[in-house]
Amino acid sequence: MPVSASASIFASAILTLSLLAAAPAHAATDLPMPAHLSGAKADAAAALAARRYAAFWQSGDPAMARLALADGFTDRTLPAGRPQGLAGPLQASQVFHAAVPDLKVAIEEMLVAGDRVTLRLHFTGRFTGVFPTPQGPLQGQGQAIDFHAFDLYRVNAQGRISDNWHLEDNLTLLRQMGVLAP
Repeated sequence: MPVSASASIFASAILTLSLLAAAPAHAATDLPMPAHLSGAKADAAAALAARRYAAFWQSGDPAMARLALADGFTDRTLPAGRPQGLAGPLQASQVFHAAVPDLKVAIEEMLVAGDRVTLRLHFTGRFTGVFPTPQGPLQGQGQAIDFHAFDLYRVNAQGRISDNWHLEDNLTLLRQMGVLAP
C-alpha cells in the first residue's frame, strides 16, 4: 500500500476516534423514555436530567449521575448512613447493583412543571448478589425484584438536579429479598 494511502486511512481513523471522543458519552437516545409524559417534551432540560438520573440507577454508571446531578446536589430525604451530595447516590447504587446486577428502571410516569419533575419509577431485576443487612451479608437466591419509587426533583438553570425528595417501596423490596418475612 502506498504511503499516502496508508496515511489517509490512518488520518481517517484518527478523525473517527476524535469525533467519538468528542461526542456525549450517553446520547439522549440511550436514556429511558417515560411511558407517560406531561408538561414538557422528553428532550426538555428538566425531563432530560430526570432521564439521565434514571439511566444512572439502571446502569450504575457514575458518569450518568455526574451528568444528571448539580454540583451542590441535596438529597432532601436522606436515608440514615448515606452521605449527602453526589456520594450518596453513588454509594447506594453500588450497593444495590451488587445485590441486583441486572437492575432495570422504567419511568412509568413523568410530570414536568417549571423547574420540578416528578416521576413514578418501576425497578425490576433478580436478587443474585449480596445485600448488607444488620444481621450480616445476605446472598440472593435469584428472587424476583419488583417495586416502585416516587421522586420529586428540582432542576437548576443548567439542567441538572439540585434537590431530590424520594420515597421507595422498601417494605416490598425487603420482603422480596428475604430480609423481612412476607
